[in-house]
Amino acid sequence: MSRYALLRLLTALPTLLLLVTLSFFLMRLAPGGPFDGERSLPPEIEASLRAEYHLDEPLPQQYLRYLGGLLRGDLGPSFQYQGFRVRELIAAGLPVSLSLGLLAMALALLLGGATGVVASLRPGSVLDRGLMSLAMLGISVPSYVVGPLLVLLFAVLLRWLPAGGWEPGRWSDLLLPVLALALPQIAAIARLLRGSMLEVLRQPYIRTARAKGLPESRVVLVHALKPALLPVLSYLGPATAGLITGSVVVEQVFGLPGIGRYFVQGALNRDYTLVLGVVLVYGAMIVLFNFLVDLLYGLLDPRLRRA
Repeated sequence: MSRYALLRLLTALPTLLLLVTLSFFLMRLAPGGPFDGERSLPPEIEASLRAEYHLDEPLPQQYLRYLGGLLRGDLGPSFQYQGFRVRELIAAGLPVSLSLGLLAMALALLLGGATGVVASLRPGSVLDRGLMSLAMLGISVPSYVVGPLLVLLFAVLLRWLPAGGWEPGRWSDLLLPVLALALPQIAAIARLLRGSMLEVLRQPYIRTARAKGLPESRVVLVHALKPALLPVLSYLGPATAGLITGSVVVEQVFGLPGIGRYFVQGALNRDYTLVLGVVLVYGAMIVLFNFLVDLLYGLLDPRLRRA
């Protein structure tokens, strides 16, 4: 590992620590508590529960206790899901969210990239305007609208795919939610890549390559596409992490047991440790994907690698 890569990983630790610290204290400052339900508990029972989960301790002591658990790889017990540790819940939901998010991003890269390149080769044409109009529509329509429409079309009317649920190993369960998640990303990547390609295609070295008689496909795919992908890579880091951990609406619509569902339930029920665990996973994914994007920068642009 290069010194640059090692430095980036080391700078990620203070970032994650700051994220955990802010989330910890903001959760504690929010009104309500993990044991505030519709039925009020007797004071002695509530005091016993607070003592069991160390909520009766001063906030600084709770914070240090939580950090000590993190150093041991322990995210603490869940307040809502009795008998479960937070790491167990995340370990159960993360594979589903990972499969959903990574497949959606792969589909978005494939279709959005192809759409952006085709549109950039005919700027101002009917094809370009039509594709960008569809891209704008894809960005404007949210996933919680697209998801039910896909269920209505492919599951209810055509009966081609299941309407929801999750059975390990049955990939047909993921087709509709992946498509619902991917459509806005397809539109965003298409618009980003089109704008970047138009700028690159105006560069002098592209005119030189064409003047030398190189095939147009080689000019586009070899000389223009690599530098045009740099803005798309900047978008991919947080977007991929957001797809994996922020697909809560799609997971709810299709009944998928991902970590997004745990995050929402934890926030509604003031399950401090569960929310903190998901936030930590989300932050770690953003750092990881941004780190991978930095490495890809060097592969696509040798000038950055030398720098």
